[in-house]
Amino acid sequence: MPQAKSKPKSKKKTPDKAAHKIFKGIVIAFIALFIIGAIILKMSIFKAYPVEGKKQKLSISHGETYTGFIDELAKDDKVSFPIILKLYRKFFIHDTMKAGVYEVNQGMNMRQVLQMVSDSNNAQMNRILVIEGTTAKQLIQALKNDPLVNKSVVKLPTAQLLKDLNIPYDHPEGLFAPDTYFFDKGATDKQILTDLYQRQMKILNEAWEKRDPNLPYKDKYEALIMASIIEKETSVDRELRQVSGVFYRRIKLGMRLQTDPTVIYGMGDKYTGKISKQDLRTPTAYNTYTINGLPPTPIALPSKKAIEATMHPDDSENIYFVATGNGGHKFTSNLSDHNRAVQEYIEVMRAKN
Repeated sequence: MPQAKSKPKSKKKTPDKAAHKIFKGIVIAFIALFIIGAIILKMSIFKAYPVEGKKQKLSISHGETYTGFIDELAKDDKVSFPIILKLYRKFFIHDTMKAGVYEVNQGMNMRQVLQMVSDSNNAQMNRILVIEGTTAKQLIQALKNDPLVNKSVVKLPTAQLLKDLNIPYDHPEGLFAPDTYFFDKGATDKQILTDLYQRQMKILNEAWEKRDPNLPYKDKYEALIMASIIEKETSVDRELRQVSGVFYRRIKLGMRLQTDPTVIYGMGDKYTGKISKQDLRTPTAYNTYTINGLPPTPIALPSKKAIEATMHPDDSENIYFVATGNGGHKFTSNLSDHNRAVQEYIEVMRAKN
């Protein structure tokens, strides 16, 4: 009797083959992730820093941050995946950016540049930014805090500092030219301040020589005082000569200057961000609401533009101005128009609040 044929058994995957397939998939995924990660790293951390030519100077300002620096590079399409650079900085660079001028060689990658600017010893030069309208006190304090400046005079009393710098004035305010400067790493504070003083005097002397006739300033130092006030009253370049004209006419008419920045300067450390009516009535040597004419010294470091505007006031009839609340000022020639401009300013500020 013939035997019945057995049914063919269905092929089943053995555990070993299933595990092998899973493992193979994991390996492929890992390799894919590795390749993607490598591409991302190459386009971010290991991407060559953009250099024009064989080498390039990189200037880092005081207070500049890695976040701002990386965002600026990303904005200019010089790096991709800025988040990777920020993560690298967070976990591998445990310090802040150090101000100075660094030399970046062709071929250096972003990782090397980020590491380099965390150590001021790598700086080739020191970048010193003197902002127009800041004070001599702020400048001297910045030099005190700058690790790349060799200190020799900034810790001296003011009278001794001026004497050591051969400056023939009793007060340092207004005497140093605001600008961006580059000095060798380790330059002395005396060298830096002397250079800034000489530049400011050159600007002042040249502007004084070319001044309009019949200005109400008896000498160039009084003009420097006025330039510092103008500098503090407006940050809009086109308004400098208009502000100059207002104060020029007030002095000619025998009016008080009545300018808030002088009151603030006279308050010194008592100023906390707001001026009260009592502050306007409290006499100081700088309160132009209570004194006639100019204060005894400048109140800030005026720019070249402000100094030149002082020497060439506009020829309008305006003797008042007030902020618009939207940037800039409104200039008027009579009190009724000025009062309307003040009311308009108040309404704009109320609408914003």
